[in-house]
Amino acid sequence: MSAPSKPTPQVKPGILDIHAYVPGKSKATNPNVVPVKMSSNENALGCSPAALAAFEAAGSRLNRYPDSTNADLRAAIAGHFRLEPERLVFGCGSDEIFALLNQVYLQPGDNIVMGQYGFAAYAIGAKACGGEVRYADEPELTTHVDNLLALVDERTRLVFFANPSNPTGTVLSEAEVRRLHEGLPGNVILVIDGAYCEFSSAPGFSDGLDLARAADNIVVTRTFSKLHGLAALRVGWAYAPEPVVAALDRIRLPFNVVLPGQDAAIAALADQDFQDRSLALVAQWRPWLTQQLGGLGLEVTPSHANFVLARFPAAPDKHNALAAEAWLADRGWIVRGVKNYGLPDHVRITIGLEEHNRAVVEALQAFMAS
Repeated sequence: MSAPSKPTPQVKPGILDIHAYVPGKSKATNPNVVPVKMSSNENALGCSPAALAAFEAAGSRLNRYPDSTNADLRAAIAGHFRLEPERLVFGCGSDEIFALLNQVYLQPGDNIVMGQYGFAAYAIGAKACGGEVRYADEPELTTHVDNLLALVDERTRLVFFANPSNPTGTVLSEAEVRRLHEGLPGNVILVIDGAYCEFSSAPGFSDGLDLARAADNIVVTRTFSKLHGLAALRVGWAYAPEPVVAALDRIRLPFNVVLPGQDAAIAALADQDFQDRSLALVAQWRPWLTQQLGGLGLEVTPSHANFVLARFPAAPDKHNALAAEAWLADRGWIVRGVKNYGLPDHVRITIGLEEHNRAVVEALQAFMAS
């Protein structure tokens, strides 16, 4: 007679139904080629020299815990953006702030609303809390206010959207964001993900901070990963109503922003020259890349971020998005297929240095002619 089997740990319902986040690829398929990564919307110029110096100087204090209150970084951000310091909360990237919001406000059976092509981290955090995720249709790859509002009900707790959007690069005007906010019940939090907001100069665009200043239910998140080139250090922050900040801080891990990250972020924020050069690079090469890809017969979504999204023919045999991604990877150019976002015919390409942008276009010319 065999002994009864012992019980094993069981994952709570719903966790194994979550599709894990898929980051941009970083390796070429050809081991003899040194890859150039244009898949994760990282800053092609690197980071501020001042930020790098601050990071290196922090090496002498690696035995010390970081300041859990982020006091110096808090003061720097509050001064730079003219915000109330007590209304700031910090995260290991803005991703952690999304997760904290879901943890604080969602109970099983509650729901969040987001666009059908929205950033995957919103949904992952909600599903981990037993929440339902409702996806609003995005015609023309753009956040649609009425479609979002149509999905809101008495169990909705959070509405997430990025402005500009990732992976599409499209934007909502300030007037449309205000209309979205005004259409929400007061107990529903509007989360504006501003990871790419610095790259937009679209008429009528706003980063959302002024709108959030007078609202009780708006959270605006920002990151040092994109414009400032500190993706490896994972420094994110949010501007939110004080009660929201107080709730998030109750469960936020005490040392979630590392000491070198805090120091580097302070230095990066003060380096306006590096920010200007980063913005100028995108402003110069984003329209060029859009025009060149269009000239190859590809449909390029008008972008207001540091990347472009190109649609390839849906041909099953050749010249499709999957084949294009593989063709480029074999030659050392790593771009991002976005099938996991429901866009199987599209490839997202980060704006790179001049030589990167020209080389990718040349490689795609060869691909389309093959």
